[in-house]
Amino acid sequence: MTLGPTGAGPTGLEFIGYVGHFSNSEALRRTGPALDIPYIEAVAKAQDYTGFDRVLVAFHSTSAESILIGQHVAGVTERVKLMIAHRPGFTAPTLAARQLATLDQFSRGRVAVHIITGGNDTELAQDGDHLTKDERYARTDEYIEVLRREWTSTEPFDFDGRYYKVRGGFGDVKPVNPAGIPIFFGGASPAALKVAGRHADVYALWGETYEQVAELVGRVRAAAAEHGRTPEFSLSLRPVLADTEEKAWAKADDILARAKALRAGGGDGRAPNNARKARDPGVAPPNEGSRRLLEAAAKGSRLDKCLWTGIAALTGASGNSTGLVGTPDQVADALADYAALGISKFLIRGFDPLVDAIQYGRELLPRARQVIAERSSAATLAAE
Repeated sequence: MTLGPTGAGPTGLEFIGYVGHFSNSEALRRTGPALDIPYIEAVAKAQDYTGFDRVLVAFHSTSAESILIGQHVAGVTERVKLMIAHRPGFTAPTLAARQLATLDQFSRGRVAVHIITGGNDTELAQDGDHLTKDERYARTDEYIEVLRREWTSTEPFDFDGRYYKVRGGFGDVKPVNPAGIPIFFGGASPAALKVAGRHADVYALWGETYEQVAELVGRVRAAAAEHGRTPEFSLSLRPVLADTEEKAWAKADDILARAKALRAGGGDGRAPNNARKARDPGVAPPNEGSRRLLEAAAKGSRLDKCLWTGIAALTGASGNSTGLVGTPDQVADALADYAALGISKFLIRGFDPLVDAIQYGRELLPRARQVIAERSSAATLAAE
């Protein structure tokens, strides 16, 4: 990571927020509808105003449609960029490419897409997909290739794959950037890393230990080098902030207690009728990313400087569930440690999503940008 031309921070550095379809978390039960429009507008505008660079619009097999939510978010915000979570396999890649390119045009070039192949067979079956995980990644490989062809081809193209066959494909609407729309991609299995090496502009990790992050970044870089590519890296974390270290850990303890109470009531906070059950932590997770988080959690609830694994251990690491706990200065320092390992993008969301997003924007983002820039500048000077 190098400093940008203004000296304001390293090039590529982004802080990515989160626009859920409703207010909830592992410790906060959803009370509103499945598509809470006032909440979506409030949390999007808050992150636009407080300085987030981009926001993730989530996807699940039972959720409202992410591209349409992204369109609304783009319409009610002024500058914040979008990262649209998108699952390949249910929309033809030619059509998805044009949908995303259309949104990119309407938003004046603010769109990225996060390709979510899916590691949970049960969830995929909710959408009628019964391929094996390796087959899904093979399909994703073809899907992304067709996306890029639609975005960049100046004349009709043919494509022959196992899952997609296109004759005379062509996207008349192109993204704002002639190179196409940035592709975020996650997955830590061998099949996933193979696809990441070929296609990921940004490889997304969950909040692992320093040692785990360094190891996985190295493997992804090696996979990408085989194709002459150099991806960036994103890390997802759940910061817990307070004005003292003691208060921050007390806040984390309270979050864990509330999460336990929700689970004791039979749910995980996502639905008022508990239609989506939390994963049983006693059952091995089906995806490699969750297994890696549980591997870290098995070593303790407090790791490295301030990595917190309490929620990951409780939930069976069902998604982005590890946090950084401390004062804004302490959490910024830990983020800078990850930046030194090659992370240039940080996806952060809280356990009280709207309230925490405002706190992050006011207290954490300015400090983290400053610390990361200072360390990057010092490293550059030391290398000269």
